[in-house]
Amino acid sequence: QVQLVESGGGLVQAGDSLRLSCAASGRTYSSAAMGWFRQAPGKEREFVAAISRNGGTTYFGDSAKGRFTISRDNAKNTVYLQMNSLKPEDTALYYCAVRNSIWGSYYPDEYAYWGQGTQVTVSS
Repeated sequence: QVQLVESGGGLVQAGDSLRLSCAASGRTYSSAAMGWFRQAPGKEREFVAAISRNGGTTYFGDSAKGRFTISRDNAKNTVYLQMNSLKPEDTALYYCAVRNSIWGSYYPDEYAYWGQGTQVTVSS
């Protein structure tokens, strides 16, 4: 059993930065890869970033490359998503998720556990 709680979302202006946090608990966390996804109304869930079990390998979706950074602190059981240069098109509900593997994945169907999400709204 794994439980995830996202936080850090809010309303910001274009060009601002925001850091999302995901606090995890459960037996499998320290042995699992983590990912961030987002979903806007009327759109499919979109891959944002993923990080391997020990944080040594990271992956980013095209929309996140060059602007977002994913990291994890296993001592605190927390994964982060640092978002810089935010744009209105980044507006979405952001979810963190657990994949039961050393490696992350681009595909939401491969993740076993999900948080409730935190809303990010970017105004122009």
